[in-house]
Amino acid sequence: MELKPISERFILHWGEMGSRWGVNRTVAQIHALLYLAGRPMEAEEIASTLGVARSNVSTSIKELQSWKLVRTVHLKGDRRDHFETSTDVWELFRLIVEGRRQREIDPTIDVLNGFLSNPDLANEDEGAQQRIRETLEFIQILTTWSDEMLRLKPETLMKMLGIGAKLSQTFRKGSSSE
Repeated sequence: MELKPISERFILHWGEMGSRWGVNRTVAQIHALLYLAGRPMEAEEIASTLGVARSNVSTSIKELQSWKLVRTVHLKGDRRDHFETSTDVWELFRLIVEGRRQREIDPTIDVLNGFLSNPDLANEDEGAQQRIRETLEFIQILTTWSDEMLRLKPETLMKMLGIGAKLSQTFRKGSSSE
């Protein structure tokens, strides 16, 4: 597959952003390629399109599969594995948020709960105890809110985001005139 200039820049940028988000550059580029292609691709085609080693593609695909962002598909008459991702940006957003929650948020909640149930917490400074409780409460509130937002249909969520933006602007305007 030969990339056109805008697609190539999109994929390169996505790789750069992936690095900033803690994701390997090639992993992010492969995901971007599959997203833009909108069709299943086999590993050799991915490797040649991006100019990366076939082994790097295999490793990257496994990571994308662990995030549930890429799935293996088989095409009639072709014994090779092909890989595809969703072209629905909302579905991808949900998968990424769920993956981040499982890898980052849930373990943090577990650790904070462990601190709060540990009898040694009483030996900590009262301010430290309070901040640990507040941190847990804050993360739990955000997690509950996030779960509720992700249960909504994309159309409903877009309407709510629009309403939220208008409310925010209204509150900002009201507080700046005081």
